[in-house]
Amino acid sequence: MNEGHEDPPKLPTRERSPRPGTGRHRRPLPADLPPDAPALVLAVPGKAGDPVGTSGDVAMEVASIVKLDNPQIDLRIVSLADGGADLTKEFASIAAQRPANGPAAVVVPLVTGPHPRVLRAVRDAVTQSEAAVRITEPLGPHPLLAEALHVRLAEAGLARADRMRLFNVSSPVDGIIVATAGGDEAARGADATAVLLAARLTLPVVPAALDGQPSVRDAAERLRNIGANRLAMVPYVIGPEADRERITTAAESIGAGCADPLGAHESVARMVCVRYGAAFGGFDGFDDLSE
Repeated sequence: MNEGHEDPPKLPTRERSPRPGTGRHRRPLPADLPPDAPALVLAVPGKAGDPVGTSGDVAMEVASIVKLDNPQIDLRIVSLADGGADLTKEFASIAAQRPANGPAAVVVPLVTGPHPRVLRAVRDAVTQSEAAVRITEPLGPHPLLAEALHVRLAEAGLARADRMRLFNVSSPVDGIIVATAGGDEAARGADATAVLLAARLTLPVVPAALDGQPSVRDAAERLRNIGANRLAMVPYVIGPEADRERITTAAESIGAGCADPLGAHESVARMVCVRYGAAFGGFDGFDDLSE
C-alpha cells in the first residue's frame, strides 16, 4: 500500500439469488392465479391403517412451503392409505365447489418417480369420481431433486460440497446408491437421477430398489466390482413411500453410510409447483414451466 493513500473500499460480495427468475429456477406458477384455478391435491402414499398424521407429516411440511410462496392455491392433502377412497371423496367435494365447465383439480402424487401402486390408486380414484381432474407426472427426475440428494448426503457427512455451487470438492466415499421405493419400475426410473447426481459428485452412482430389482445388495456388488468400496446410500424417497427402518437396515446390510430421505426439502415443494404449473398451463394457456 502506498503511504498516504487509503485502501480502496471492498466491493460487496455477490450472493446467488435464492430464487432466480430464469431457466429451471424461474417461478413455476403465475403470481396471481384466477379464483377458479383448479385445486392442488397432494396424493400421499400410505399403508392401510396408517393415519395421515403418520405418513402426512412430511406432506404437511411440503404443503406449508408451497403455500408460503403461493397462498392463493387451494391445496389439499389426501392419504392413499385406504387405497384411494378418500381421494375419490375429495375430488367429488372439490368438483361441487367448481364451475361445471372448468377443471376441478390437479393431483400431484407425492413420489419421486414411477410407483405403480400409488399411481394406480390415483387413477382409480379419478375414474370413480368422474370429476375433471388431471394427474401430473411424479416429481422426478429433475436436476432440483439431484441437488437435494446431494444436500442430504452432505448433511450426513457423506459428501462435501462447495457452498455456492454445491459441486463436490472431495468425498469420504467412492460410490453412491440411490435407493428408491416402488419396485423394479421405480429403480429404472431413477437412472436419470443417478446420472445427474454422478455428474455433481464425480463419483459412480447407481440406482436400486428397496422393494425390487436391482436390490441394494445388487447395487453394492456392482459398485464394488468397479473398485468402489466406501459406499453411501441416499434414499430417493420423500418419506411416506418407504419405512425408515427398512431404509436403515438396507444400508447397514451392505456396510454403507446412509443419508436422510428428501423429506420436505425446498426442492420437493418447488417440484410440486412445477408439476401443478405444467398441468395448469394445459388448462388455461400458461406456458409449460417445467423446464
